[in-house]
Amino acid sequence: MKTILLLSTGGTFNKTYNPLNGHLEVDPHATPLRRLLESWQAAYPIRTILGKDSLEMDASDRNTLLAAIQDAEEETIVVIHGTDTMDLSAARVAQAQVPKRIVFTGAMVPWSIDPVEATANLASAIGYARAVARPGVYLAMNGHILPYNRLVKDRAVGRFVPEG
Repeated sequence: MKTILLLSTGGTFNKTYNPLNGHLEVDPHATPLRRLLESWQAAYPIRTILGKDSLEMDASDRNTLLAAIQDAEEETIVVIHGTDTMDLSAARVAQAQVPKRIVFTGAMVPWSIDPVEATANLASAIGYARAVARPGVYLAMNGHILPYNRLVKDRAVGRFVPEG
C-alpha cells in the first residue's frame, strides 16, 4: 500500500473562528485536518509547512512547498491548499516535473464551519492519490479530479469546474 504524505499549507480548509476578534483565521497547526483524520481513525503523516491563506502566498512560499515535495520520501502526496491560488502552486510544482503523484485539494468553506465539502474533497484526493499509477499533478475539488491545468475555480458559481 502506498504511504501518502499530507502537506498542509493552510487555506480555508484549516480556518477556524477566533471569538476574540471575530475573524476566521488559518490554524497554523492544521488542527481541523488532524481532527478529521482522527474521526476517520486514519494515520497519515501530516507535515504543516506554511499555515497561510493562499492569497498571502508568494513565489518564495511556492518554492518552500516545492522543496517539501521534492525532499519527501513519499512518492504520493496530497497537498491541502487554499483554493484562491491553488492553481499557481500546482503549476509551480508541475513545472519542476517532480516524478511523484501529487494531488492538491482544499475547501471553499472551512471544515470547522461545515465539514461536508472539505471532507469530500480530502477523501477524493486521498482515494485518487492511492489509485493513480503515474506521476503528475492533479486537483481534487467539488467531485472532480483532473490534471492541475484542466480544473479551474469558477468564482461566479463558487466551485471548481472542468476547464472548457
